[in-house]
Amino acid sequence: MLLEFKDITYKYPGAVNEVFKDLSCSISAPGFHSLFGPSGVGKTTLAKMMIGGINGFSGEIITRGVDHILYTYNLERLPGWSSVREHFQSTTPVASKGKIDELAAAFGLEPCMNSRFAQLSLGQQNRTNLARYLLQDFDLLIMDESLANVDEVTKEKIILTMKAIFPDRCFLYISHSVAEVAKFCQQILVLRGRHRSPQTISLLGQDHSDGKAIIKKDLEQTMLEIVNAA
Repeated sequence: MLLEFKDITYKYPGAVNEVFKDLSCSISAPGFHSLFGPSGVGKTTLAKMMIGGINGFSGEIITRGVDHILYTYNLERLPGWSSVREHFQSTTPVASKGKIDELAAAFGLEPCMNSRFAQLSLGQQNRTNLARYLLQDFDLLIMDESLANVDEVTKEKIILTMKAIFPDRCFLYISHSVAEVAKFCQQILVLRGRHRSPQTISLLGQDHSDGKAIIKKDLEQTMLEIVNAA
């Protein structure tokens, strides 16, 4: 599995300067990875390029073993006329229907399954939206602040469940939380902006999963490396 950005240059319509200038970086394995960087540096722009939502850039995005890419973002909304359970049942491929109850339990959604989407809290809505993408066929799932408004305990349970159920899939997690990306991610691509050289720095995270202990000193060192890189 390979996801590579090669010499990407892009300027927003009407902008004076490019957001990317000959940007190159890559991820070469399945796992839970991250795009990290300050607001406005182009994380969401790069994600939308991967799904064909933004064109007009030069350079190349190379994907090998990544045929189905999905993108989910914070505050995405579902139709409000059916319950969460009905929506899951009607949109989930047959091969994945057996995962509905498992994900609902892990995501803390069991009390919400008979409620309409509009009746849920923001955190419940984000968890529901993420779960429906996990029930689809995908090789890479881009999560753009998808776990915003979710408490830390539930967030950790969700990420660990995803890593356990989908060990052969690739996840690209966009988050502003240094602690989250340091603790859970395998590879962290830090976007620094076109005015800095290099524009990206690749770091190794702690890649925490069930059964793997986290050493506080190592986690703090990784967090410091991320902050310094950004």
